[in-house]
Amino acid sequence: MKEPPITIFHKHGGQLRMSEAIANGITRYMLYSLRDKGIIEQVSRGVYRIVELPPISNPDLVMVSLRFPNAVVCLISALSYHNITTQVPHVVSVAVSRDSRIPSLDYPPIQAHRFSDEAYKSGIEHHIIDGASVKIYNPEKTLADCFKFRNKIGMDVVLEALKLYRSRQKFNLEKLLTFAEVCRVTKIMTPYLEATI
Repeated sequence: MKEPPITIFHKHGGQLRMSEAIANGITRYMLYSLRDKGIIEQVSRGVYRIVELPPISNPDLVMVSLRFPNAVVCLISALSYHNITTQVPHVVSVAVSRDSRIPSLDYPPIQAHRFSDEAYKSGIEHHIIDGASVKIYNPEKTLADCFKFRNKIGMDVVLEALKLYRSRQKFNLEKLLTFAEVCRVTKIMTPYLEATI
């Protein structure tokens, strides 16, 4: 006996991409039927979740990660997640590998950045947000990325993030220097790090 579609949804944290639903034996017809009955809702193109779940706490990050599982939350979006900025992200900043397609969504707006292989793969953390696995760079990698993109996001934002990192996180100079090297910003970052020690 096959499992009921709603059981399959519950096993996957209450939300599924259409491709995952089909792979688990839920047909398009069943999906549309569940949607029409008000049991599930379409939260983005090709992404469905159970209506009775509590509201998504961080809908933008969840949406982007469900649609683009290889994208990694970076820069101001990652600073915001780690609570080391006063900036409010107006777009979801994500990193993709150099040879991948740039993701785009009508909503939430995405700003994608192509990273070199090593910079893309380094410092990724997996966070479960509302049942979805979201890839986010750790605070130290995020700070190194911010130094690299300082001309795009503003040096004032970078320095504020470094100050907040120092007061709110466990200051890890070794990790910061490791990621500074990965991002090729050691010369730029070192004087600022020395000033905060």
